[in-house]
Amino acid sequence: MCPAMSTVTPTSTPEPSAAPTSGWRYWGSLPVMLTSMFMITLDFFIVNVAVPSVQRDLNADAAAIQMVVAGYGLAYAAGLITGGRLGDIYGRRKLFMIGIGLFTVASLVCGIATSSEVLIAARIVQGIAAALSTPQELAILGLVYRGADRSRAFMAAALATAVAGVFGQLIGGLLIAADPDGIGWRLCFLINLPIGIAALALAPKVVPESRAVPAARLDPLGIVLVTLGMLGIIYPLIEGRERGWPMWTIVCLAASVPLLVLFVAQQVRNRRRGGSPLVDLSLFRDRPFSLGVVMALLYNSGMASFFLFFALYLQQGRRMTALGSGVLIIMVGVGFVAASVFGPQLSNRIGPRVITLGALVLAAGWLLLMGAVDRFGDSSVWVLAPALVIIGLGMGTVVAPLTSTALATLPSSHAGAASGVLSTSIQIGNALGVAVIGIVFYDTLGSGASAVAYSDALRLSTVCLLALILAVAVLAWWLPRNAGTTSATEGNA
Repeated sequence: MCPAMSTVTPTSTPEPSAAPTSGWRYWGSLPVMLTSMFMITLDFFIVNVAVPSVQRDLNADAAAIQMVVAGYGLAYAAGLITGGRLGDIYGRRKLFMIGIGLFTVASLVCGIATSSEVLIAARIVQGIAAALSTPQELAILGLVYRGADRSRAFMAAALATAVAGVFGQLIGGLLIAADPDGIGWRLCFLINLPIGIAALALAPKVVPESRAVPAARLDPLGIVLVTLGMLGIIYPLIEGRERGWPMWTIVCLAASVPLLVLFVAQQVRNRRRGGSPLVDLSLFRDRPFSLGVVMALLYNSGMASFFLFFALYLQQGRRMTALGSGVLIIMVGVGFVAASVFGPQLSNRIGPRVITLGALVLAAGWLLLMGAVDRFGDSSVWVLAPALVIIGLGMGTVVAPLTSTALATLPSSHAGAASGVLSTSIQIGNALGVAVIGIVFYDTLGSGASAVAYSDALRLSTVCLLALILAVAVLAWWLPRNAGTTSATEGNA
């Protein structure tokens, strides 16, 4: 899952504070951010359903197809921290527009690609562009909206990414089935063009500009170290299980440790010398932020692996079509939308405790699903629906408050960098969950291809998911009761 995902009040940055506090210009920032979030998240998932057609049309081998899928996520995850800091330095609206413009152009190249090499290159550029825009989206929403409006904005953002993630393959299937003018899979990329153009046209009118005050400077060495460190973690996690964990994956994972240790040391030294570190590590002294980063990693480790292995269970274990399984998973969306109705009010009433509540609801949904899987063989597929609705309720109750709480009390000068760190933890969680829980799933599955084998694999994997989400519930209980409700400027006054 993707880029799934407020930060601070804007009084320390003059431009956002001058922005309107009501009316269409005030709320205009939200749909622009939502369209971008939807588009970027959709591109994680929509490509999966297009893979067979891409492979046939471009005569691509298995390695090329893997890079079509993995290249996007790899470039995206590796560049998020840098993208966030660039927004702090050069302007968050400016970086957002550069990212969306580049993403739109890369989508066009994907749609007209005549070889797998061109498609892979364009997908990597898409990932870089997404890394530039995503941290700005989170920072802008947090700077523009406050109080109850912030809760509504982040619930809407969570809903946009959830819809793109949950329904990505269904949307892709419908687009390919429509096949206007015989363009087939290319429509999965070309559909981004009107979305990107609309976001670029509206952004200068409704999105206020903001940047770090005082002005920060670029940290080239920090960029190199963190990028190499992230690549060393994420690429082996994406490719390792598929390739049987060859030695190079172990070497990359091992090398990432000293690289990230060097990055931390370099950032501390930079700050002590009065420089502008890529990530001010003092951010982690903020308990909501540090706990939020860990919770985001744990939560997304569970959700990314759940959607993947549940889809495998339905399609390979129960022989459902991709369209049929996509329709069933709509039940998750039903629960998520229901949570979006009462979520902001509940969050404002009980604060970060809502994350604990949502995590427990999600755990209950997974427990019900484990029981329903046992009955599926003798019943209609819709016996799974109640559990999926409850899973959606839990997701919708967790996601927006988690992001808002993690970023709400930080200084606005680090809004972009902090958003980049949080987004990076989400992407590492996605890759880590699929890799680690994938070992449990496939080891349990073994060589068996029966419905019973898939049921056993899904149940044991769900036990791991329960452990992750219960850890999130415990960590959320340690958050200060007023976390996410007090603005940064109020807290720092």
